[in-house]
Parts: sequence; structure tokens; C-alpha cells
Amino acid sequence: MFCSHRRLGLPVALAVSVVLVGCAPWPLTPTPGPTSTSAATATASPTASPSAPGTDTTTPPPDDATATPQPGDQVLAARISYGWAWPGPGQPATVGHDNAVPIAPPPNPPLPVLTSIGVGAHPLASPPYDQLSFRFEGGFPGYELEYVPVLTGDASGLPIPMDGTDSILRVVFRLAQAHTEVGTSSVLEAPPTGVGLSAITRYAPAGDFEGTVTYGIGVGRPMPSTVNTAVRVYEVERIEQGRHLFVVAVQVDASPWR
Repeated sequence: MFCSHRRLGLPVALAVSVVLVGCAPWPLTPTPGPTSTSAATATASPTASPSAPGTDTTTPPPDDATATPQPGDQVLAARISYGWAWPGPGQPATVGHDNAVPIAPPPNPPLPVLTSIGVGAHPLASPPYDQLSFRFEGGFPGYELEYVPVLTGDASGLPIPMDGTDSILRVVFRLAQAHTEVGTSSVLEAPPTGVGLSAITRYAPAGDFEGTVTYGIGVGRPMPSTVNTAVRVYEVERIEQGRHLFVVAVQVDASPWR
């Protein structure tokens, strides 16, 4: 599958050949880190669809921040946690995970910690989609997706500009953090404000507060009427570069903007 990608966080690798075809790695030096031994058990809420017609749930999606595979890299598990659907206002998609807190003793973070973000376009998929991958260590957090009229900051309550988008998809991770134990960001490279793809035009952090991490995804460009754009979520657990990663890949249907 053809894909384009950008480097937005820690270097990563996908250790299955079906995923790497057509994806050129970013030429950055991998940053090693400790291996997490925590695991998570997923329980999808009734609002989450476990699959979609014609979907192969055994093959993880292409990863959008690739690096040269290393010995020991492997995909441990992959599943669709939310099938193609529209989590419209008042109709949130909720996926829960059972994590015993703290998930690891100090000095490790007590919650799943966001370490990097990847973004990429996949125009040859059916349907074509853009993907934003949130990559955690320690376990899968629970999360909620919902289209909202305005993105607001978790702590301030003030609106966060998402100019030039057709709609805003809010992603809220529960029992998660995006900072280290000394208070610095755990995402080593901040993503650019504008993404500029067909379906995902921009995104912005909206909070890392009291165990809740929030992001807004700007979907599409303005149209005469707002499109009810479908969303799918893939979860991939993997060993990569010696790290135990838990990837939540949010996929947005790009069909309306082809």
C-alpha cells in the first residue's frame, strides 16, 4: 500500500513486511528507552463497533513514522476497536481498557504515557483515509472520540483555534499522561500545527491534566455543508527498537475530499 508519512515523535518501526511496502523510513537515529512490562485488556463499550464489512482485522495498518526494522521487532496483537462509523455530537465512541493504577512502580510513569505521534495519508486504501497514530508506553489508555463544534482547553476552558477545517474530532484519552515525572513533555518532538492532508488538515493538543490527555483533529476543508466523516480506530501492540508500544491509530475517511 502506498503511504506518505511525517516524523512527529520518537522513531518507530513496523516489523511486518506487508506494512512496510511503499513506506520509506525517516532517516533519524532511534532513541532507545526502557521496556515496559505492563499490559492492558481492552473492553469496547456498546458504542464501539469491533469490525467493519470487508475489513481484515488480522493485519495492522501501515505505520506512519517508520524506521529500519531491528532484530526482535514484532507485532504482538492488532485489532479494530471502532469500525467505520460517525461519532457525531452526542454520539461519542468510547473504548475502555482495564489498567491497574499505578501500572508500574516509580520511577516509571504510573499511567500509560504518550511518547510519539505519527501522521500519514493512505490514498489507495478502500476507503482512502488519513491516519493519526498516538503511540503509548505502559499500556493502552481508555479513550473517547466525538465530533464537537468547538475544541476547548481542558484546564482553561478557552477555545483552541482550528481554522480552515470542516469539522473537529476530539480524542480524549483517560488515565493517561503526556508528561514525564519531572513535568516535561514525554512527546520528544512537537508536531506541526498544520498537517495539510485531505482528511486530516491539522491537529492540536488540548490538555494533559489530571490523568486526561486531549487532542483535537481538524477534519477536511470547509464545504457548503458539514460532512459526517466516518472514523475507524486500530489498536496495535508491538515490540519496536526494544520498546513495548501500544499504538492507537485514528483513521479518518478521506473520500469526501478526493
